[in-house]
Amino acid sequence: MSDKKELSVEEKLAKANKPGEDAKILHKFYGGKIETVPKACVRSYDDFSIWYSPGVAAPCKQIAADPELVYDLTCKWNTVAVVSDGTRVLGLGDIGPEAAMPVMEGKAMLFKYLGGVDCVPICLDTKDPDKIIETVHLIAPSFGGINLEDISNPKCFDILDALREDCKIPVWHDDQQGTATVEVAGAINALKLVGKKLETASFTILGAGAASIAISRLLLNVGVDPKNMCVCDSTGILNNQRTELKGTFRQKWELCEKTNGAGKTGGMKEAIKDADIVVAASKPGPGTIPPEYLDGMADDAIVFATANPTPEIWPWEAKEHGVKVFATGRSDFPNQVNNSMGFPAIFRGVLDVRAKTITDTMCLAAAKELAKFAENSKEGLTAEHIIPSMADSEVFPLEAAAVGMQAQKEGVARLKMSRQELFDRAEFMINRSRGLTVKMMKDGFIKDPSGVVD
Repeated sequence: MSDKKELSVEEKLAKANKPGEDAKILHKFYGGKIETVPKACVRSYDDFSIWYSPGVAAPCKQIAADPELVYDLTCKWNTVAVVSDGTRVLGLGDIGPEAAMPVMEGKAMLFKYLGGVDCVPICLDTKDPDKIIETVHLIAPSFGGINLEDISNPKCFDILDALREDCKIPVWHDDQQGTATVEVAGAINALKLVGKKLETASFTILGAGAASIAISRLLLNVGVDPKNMCVCDSTGILNNQRTELKGTFRQKWELCEKTNGAGKTGGMKEAIKDADIVVAASKPGPGTIPPEYLDGMADDAIVFATANPTPEIWPWEAKEHGVKVFATGRSDFPNQVNNSMGFPAIFRGVLDVRAKTITDTMCLAAAKELAKFAENSKEGLTAEHIIPSMADSEVFPLEAAAVGMQAQKEGVARLKMSRQELFDRAEFMINRSRGLTVKMMKDGFIKDPSGVVD
């Protein structure tokens, strides 16, 4: 019998609210989370004649003669931009570009610490899709990749499609492919844990925004039977009677035609009934999913409640209603099925082979690597361990290598590297980033927050 004391609901809520309280204090304490520092030596002021004028003219001329050399002679090879218009930030909605900055800075921090990737947050003061597309085109020469973030739907789909069509660097929308990658990894292992098969399990997707549509697409690509999938938006279950979507939301209408073989109608309660697994990426809770709705699920039910910053239902509520495996998008609960386990390593692999795009099959390669790592770990698969966590640093180079190999297989990589070469490169870059952070904390260049927060 465990001696661990069970927390009261009040204590659980206080614990869940603490990260937000600490964030308000520490964001001000540090004045933001990222900065730019040199990575070239400065032995004396004479070195600036190399790094700047007059010496810098020599690499400029080299790149002018052969533009591909920009990857070898500048930081472009390892730098991405995270671009947002602030119209769909976390679960907060349209809060504007300034208010989106803390999220984009956090994204840049994760890129660096987990993937060894340099990242610049760029929040745009426009909601016009054409202006966003034009802006990304204009800044693309400075970056090795573009991460679109927290842009409202359906325009996010059109923006991504337009940029992927003619940008010379990989562009992806992390709320789509990134979130979907990790959700698929979690679903593979959760179903394996309860003895159910991906090909025959009944899936209910709650929400039909950018994340949910991409999750649906990747699940179908990995083997889920579309007849066994039911998608529900704020109006109700998607089915072929929802003709109002035909000319207004192409991606939803495609799901109307393709999924829901059981012919379900109604709303959330009807969508959840008899489902083996519910994947929610919808409105932040708590209370979005009434706990009693889960009573109608199949035995050994699985629920992913991944809305941020607060899941659609609390873990303890779901467990009280028979859910066997529960996951959220938060790092302070078990089973974090969050894109932070995907985008840093995926971009690491993409940048290392200079891939021209990021395909769904590259994302599935990452998802399968995540699932395999958790299954083969010392802990193995349990109800509270279906996916690696950010503390599992060894998984990120493996994931990056899998992505780089898949990019080469599909012919979208500019460079050829072996799996071992990709792994070694990713491991070095990631360890370097983490080592720099530890060194700066030890030497006081990153201030110690002790006494500022508990």
